[in-house]
Amino acid sequence: MSEETRRTRRNVLRTSASLAAVGGLAGCSQDDTGSAATENDVESETATGTPAETASSTESGYSVTMKPVGTVDFEAVPETWATYCQGYADMGIALGQAEGLLSVGYKPRLHTKWYDELDGVSVDKEGLQALYQGGIDKELFYSMDADVHVVDPNWLSNNFKGWEQSDVDDIADEVSPFIGNLIFRQTDEWHDYRYYTMYEAFETVAEVFQEQERYQAFADLHEEYVRGRVADKLPEGDDAVEAAILHAAGEEPEKFAPNRLESSGTALKHVRDLNVQDAFVGTEVQGLSSTNRTKIDFETLLDVDPPVLLVKGHEAKSTQEFQDTVVAHFENHDVGASLTAVQEGRIFRGGPVYQGPIHNLFLVERLAKNLYPDTFSGELFDRQRVADIVTGEF
Repeated sequence: MSEETRRTRRNVLRTSASLAAVGGLAGCSQDDTGSAATENDVESETATGTPAETASSTESGYSVTMKPVGTVDFEAVPETWATYCQGYADMGIALGQAEGLLSVGYKPRLHTKWYDELDGVSVDKEGLQALYQGGIDKELFYSMDADVHVVDPNWLSNNFKGWEQSDVDDIADEVSPFIGNLIFRQTDEWHDYRYYTMYEAFETVAEVFQEQERYQAFADLHEEYVRGRVADKLPEGDDAVEAAILHAAGEEPEKFAPNRLESSGTALKHVRDLNVQDAFVGTEVQGLSSTNRTKIDFETLLDVDPPVLLVKGHEAKSTQEFQDTVVAHFENHDVGASLTAVQEGRIFRGGPVYQGPIHNLFLVERLAKNLYPDTFSGELFDRQRVADIVTGEF
């Protein structure tokens, strides 16, 4: 692409807000393949209960507002886009923007198995740029030359060595603007601004791509299925299921990083959708965060003895593979075998690190059938309806 072409295309995108600069630090956690990841990947979402900012028209285009960046003005709809969190990737794919997707943070965490069940829905996963390679090289943003970056810029400057606020500003000024908010967890000290629920963020992404009708179709389906047919059959009060949610590295884990629902974000939306209660409430067990890397052992887990275990970090495994490795290890462990959840066969995969609206539909279905096999069975939502929304046939 010539420099003149770059300048012409960049004229259609401009930001009218400065990027927030805050401090933070990186850590290490378990990835969805069962191996250790060197990025800081704790998950969480809590609904704010406040409405999402909405797009507004300008004389020459439209503007979209989202913290921390603020208002971004668009004179044309972006054709290409880069993101880091795979939850945002899933949002864009849901909105029919798979072809323009250029990147994700870590490709194994973009779980495409669910798209295989949706006629006409796919993404070229192998063709995507993996941003995380032991860090993030600033030059990747120049080489991708995306029309917009659906990334919380503070994530870059607070989690990856070598990134300064000036680097973020350079990319925004010389390539294209950022718009995004880190929502998969709520444990970063530097994130002192508003969080968004999944559907609030999804609505904002829809405004970026001017796909409000597709968004509304998804929101209607979510309301009917997740908050309607499924929610109507869930037990309440003392009958609600309690579960311990844990990160567990490797196929024979000995240490576990607890996830607490009180500080969770979009990554645990499916758990909250099913009214699951946190088994660690009332205990001294602290949740995994960007500053708390403490893990618990089998003995501590037995002291709590949760009736259900949701083990995160093994999403790449099939149900049988998970049973043959992680579950078998619990069953054969001197202490783990004594856990009520293990004895009663109530240990399940806990879901991926990142989650978007398509993923959420499948995760609610899977966990509902795991927790309540006498109540839920078969396909709980219409795959063809979802495929039609994504492909624009709704």
